[in-house]
Amino acid sequence: MSIQPLREQDFPAFVALLNALADYEKLPRPDDDARQRLFSDALGERPRFSAALAWDGDRAVGYAIWFETYSSFLARPTMHLEDLFVLEECRGQGIGTSLFSFVEELGRSSGCGRMEWQVLDWNTTAQDFYRKHEATPMNEWILFRKLL
Repeated sequence: MSIQPLREQDFPAFVALLNALADYEKLPRPDDDARQRLFSDALGERPRFSAALAWDGDRAVGYAIWFETYSSFLARPTMHLEDLFVLEECRGQGIGTSLFSFVEELGRSSGCGRMEWQVLDWNTTAQDFYRKHEATPMNEWILFRKLL
């Protein structure tokens, strides 16, 4: 198993994993326009996020997406983990832990003061995974969203 930053030639495998996550979460898959934006936002002149794929030989079996935000109170960047996903049939082999550690180390090495992410309330498997990695739920914070 290896973890590699997303490259242009890996984009179809990346999209296949995004589709698998959408299916798992019972959400619509990215349409053609969304896939074009993903490509540009990941691999274009001004990337908006970073991604890495976990490979088992020549098969992509997981991925992570992350970007930095900023904490005014820490006066340091925050590593935001947007997605961490491993194919269901490949779970329990340390792939998720490797991806999580990969992003965590990138945050440390770039001076981030913390790492944050969100977990769906029904996804107890993910919640247990993150607790095992010494993460704490932030129950006092409520997520707000406004579509633009």
